[in-house]
Amino acid sequence: MSVHTTRPSDAPDSLGVQFRGVGRAFDSADGPRTVLRDVQLTVTPGEVLAIVGASGCGKSTLLRAVAGLDMGFGGELLIGGEPVRPYDERTAVGFQEPRLLPWRTIRRNVEMGLPHGLGTGEGRQRVSDLLELVGLAPFAGHRPRQVSGGMAQRASLARALARRPGVLLLDEPFGALDALTRLKMQDLLLDVHAATGTTVLLVTHDVDEALQLAGRVLLLARPPTHADGSAPTPGATVGRIIDVPGARPRDRSDVRLGELRRELLAGLGVETHAA
Repeated sequence: MSVHTTRPSDAPDSLGVQFRGVGRAFDSADGPRTVLRDVQLTVTPGEVLAIVGASGCGKSTLLRAVAGLDMGFGGELLIGGEPVRPYDERTAVGFQEPRLLPWRTIRRNVEMGLPHGLGTGEGRQRVSDLLELVGLAPFAGHRPRQVSGGMAQRASLARALARRPGVLLLDEPFGALDALTRLKMQDLLLDVHAATGTTVLLVTHDVDEALQLAGRVLLLARPPTHADGSAPTPGATVGRIIDVPGARPRDRSDVRLGELRRELLAGLGVETHAA
């Protein structure tokens, strides 16, 4: 599938994200439960950052904070140098499920992502451009039940891009797809990033996906038990930040990626053996 890679002339600048001692605790029957603590990180404008970590370590919580969907965090979180706002319009979120409205056509679903106040003609053209970008122009009049899971996920991605976000937040966007469709969607995301230049924060459980798509990989990790056997400080934080070499798309057989894969899996507590 080929896509156009010309960046729209009215696309906003990509925005950087800064985490300054960000933490998050939730109330529970046993008292506050700390999920994240002291996250220190700078994401540069236009970067693709993948976030990996064990289940329940706060990856999605981190994305929700950036999106302004959860304002209960501690510390400071900046987008484009300004504090994050509730339901921050500078961001857009893509989820594991497409979450398309079944009674709307693909075009009408994508239109739902348009910002308020955009002129009718401009909005119609923007949606047409996005449908072309993700290869769905021939299916604009179809309803979600009439297209494949991969096509529905492409429509979801187009909807997220409709507001021209400075930061695109993707939470396991390809996790429910079959292996072949997932690979195609990874290639599509690279094409879309080349066309839009938006900053991308991608949560994934797939280490290979992280290494294929991201310039850097953030490993969220809980601290180990202390040497004396006492409980560790609660909450996950930045365990490692790994720079991924090579231009994208990357050669999946590159031995350097294999070494990084083993390093990340070890950080996740998975034992591997070199071939």
